[in-house]
Amino acid sequence: MPRIYLVRHGKAAAGWDGHPDPGLDPLGQTQSRIAADFLAPLGPLAIRSSPLARARETAAFLAEIWNVEPLIEPRVAEIPSPSEDLAQRSAWLKTAMAGTWADLEPRYRQWRDTVIECLRGIEDDTVIFSHFIAINVAVGHVEGDDRIVCFRPDNASITQLTLTDGQLALAELGSEANTEVR
Repeated sequence: MPRIYLVRHGKAAAGWDGHPDPGLDPLGQTQSRIAADFLAPLGPLAIRSSPLARARETAAFLAEIWNVEPLIEPRVAEIPSPSEDLAQRSAWLKTAMAGTWADLEPRYRQWRDTVIECLRGIEDDTVIFSHFIAINVAVGHVEGDDRIVCFRPDNASITQLTLTDGQLALAELGSEANTEVR
């Protein structure tokens, strides 16, 4: 029964309206070190990371401790945006986060299904560095909740899932925060 540790990236240096792919700010680096120190005694385990800078930088602290190379996993990246314009992207996300998956176009439900497919394919205990909405996909799937936001994982929080016979189950929610999309 694999255990999956879903780690939300540390605090980014910019919000959705400020940079297309920000790295971590100093607080995010500290949060990432704390998460790595918490996870360190569990491994080394396989590490997968979203290709986005803030997730890769968060993963780097644990990867260094375990001396492993994270596998870059595009299926756990952030939800795709309908626009490259940062202001439009931020406005769309604010609206989307208030709704359900049924409210969105089919391509977003397909993205959600791809995240679940990725998680259900995990064979060994694994740490995955990902994003707010992708972690919500997992929690919503397990809880049968169609809301896009059913949980507010804090930066560098660790949500634990188990996988038995292809079925995901929630072992422990990570810490929550009042996340604001900027």
